[in-house]
Amino acid sequence: MVDGNTDLLRAEVMKHFEGTLDEKLAEECARICQMYNLSGEDLKYKWEAMKFGNQKLQFTMDDIEDLKNQCRTDLAKANRDKPKVRGTLDGNLSRNVGSPFGKPGLRPNGWLNVGTPVKRQDGFTLATGEAKKLPVAGPSKVKFSGPKLDDESKSGRTYRYMYEKVSDRSAALDTRIDEMGELVRLHYNIEDLGDPSATTEEEVVVVGRITLDSETSGGSVKLNEASLTLESSRQMGAGARVPLRFDPNVKVRQGKQGVGGIGLFPGAIAAFRGKNGGGGCFSVAEILSLPPLHPTPTIKAEDTEPFNVCVACGPFTPDADMQFQPWRKLLTKLKADRPAVVILVGPFVDSAHPAVMNGDVDEPPANIFQRQFLAGISDFLTGSPDSQVLIIPSVRDIISDHAVFPQGELGAEFGQGPRIRLLPNPCRFSLNDVTFGLTSVDVLFHLRKEELFKRAQEVEPVPPSGGDTSGSDTMVNTCRHLLQQRSFYPIFPVPLDLAHEVNLDVTHMDRLHLDIDGADTNIAPNVLILPSRLKHFSKVVDSTLAVNPSFLTKYTYASFLCASSGSSVGDRIQAEIIRLDA
Repeated sequence: MVDGNTDLLRAEVMKHFEGTLDEKLAEECARICQMYNLSGEDLKYKWEAMKFGNQKLQFTMDDIEDLKNQCRTDLAKANRDKPKVRGTLDGNLSRNVGSPFGKPGLRPNGWLNVGTPVKRQDGFTLATGEAKKLPVAGPSKVKFSGPKLDDESKSGRTYRYMYEKVSDRSAALDTRIDEMGELVRLHYNIEDLGDPSATTEEEVVVVGRITLDSETSGGSVKLNEASLTLESSRQMGAGARVPLRFDPNVKVRQGKQGVGGIGLFPGAIAAFRGKNGGGGCFSVAEILSLPPLHPTPTIKAEDTEPFNVCVACGPFTPDADMQFQPWRKLLTKLKADRPAVVILVGPFVDSAHPAVMNGDVDEPPANIFQRQFLAGISDFLTGSPDSQVLIIPSVRDIISDHAVFPQGELGAEFGQGPRIRLLPNPCRFSLNDVTFGLTSVDVLFHLRKEELFKRAQEVEPVPPSGGDTSGSDTMVNTCRHLLQQRSFYPIFPVPLDLAHEVNLDVTHMDRLHLDIDGADTNIAPNVLILPSRLKHFSKVVDSTLAVNPSFLTKYTYASFLCASSGSSVGDRIQAEIIRLDA
């Protein structure tokens, strides 16, 4: 440690410069040593390094300013290279050392007193470190089963995007047609499926994808009968697109009784019976409904107790501010009710929020999530030691580095604690053998916008097994599309004006199937959660309870009471849409 006494520093400088400095130069050198914590020997070495290669080694007053600049440069470089870590959060929470995410030794607006440097925090990842440990949960009355958590499975869900090849996209689309075609063939006992583009005298059954004829319609025109075409796979029809023309007396076989027709939309897989008489189109005499999913087998779980589930969907703050007032009200309600499972669906920090879009937010998105959500979740779990929280992201979540659909789960730093589970979007999981399917994309609104309803005479209709006995409930029929198409998002291509809400990755469309994460492809989920801007509802669709909790900015959320056993989904699961006081 260098002595701060100016006289001693001056004497040390004179010693190492061997008396070649006058009093004024020695005084200036002593001040430099004192300012930058240098010894006289260090100062001489710096000066000699500056003068390296110079024949004349005479210290002058001109060298003083050069030495100061060199010392400033060296100090700045040392500070850049020296790893320092800010507190985990800015604002009030970071000033509280005992906060759920505080660190020992954290001073307000200061550096952490740490001996070992940790990874620097950026705007989209949370600083790692010791957070407040959640209390160890007791024996939970809810058993969770969901997506695999091994490295290979996680890597598959967080795939690299924007690297699609045309051949891969084509193969993914073809595979879906072939898979659904095989289901149709087995269900209706058909020997071979036909090619819609081939001229035949006899009626054949064809399976393909509904598309919009781009030559007869503009880019913003909705699907209509004049622009309706059927695209076959390369295996069944060389990928040809053929215009569809419906017989005036067209029939629909094995449709739901009372519906009186079928809904068609771009991307829907459809099966038709008819023929191509050589007129350049396929004449449809009969529409074949797709094979239905089987209901989930009833399991009598006598050793389990009834449990309740709360589902809330983002956005969690209105466009007018970033105060997250609806979320705070819900959190107060959760702490009072203490549900066994809380399901939170993004967006959490919405990229479409005006404050984010206009750059009026001066805090990293990860910090906003930690301060607004994780801190509150931690408090809730502390007061409810038997509860668990499931978090599902949205494509609009600015805290997610995987902004495509299907979407991987949030990074591990956003789920601190064993009772916070991070799930992908979409996902399938079960709670005490009650199976759930969920996506944060507003697929219901997209379907309603794109659907064309074709009326037809009913043949061998299937009586509705849900709450809609008349078959006239439009929302039930819209939800049924997902079950019949066996996909969380059966639309293709995505409507141009809504593409930013989906960011669909066609190559990985297999992760949109209802059988993702090991779920049985022929078994329907007990509960289908579909947040939408459309009016909230809870309806039984065949053997599935479909629920739209709406958005928390509308102060609504869904609550489920799941019984231990029951003969039907209506008997075992009770759903309620609850409105918070604004």
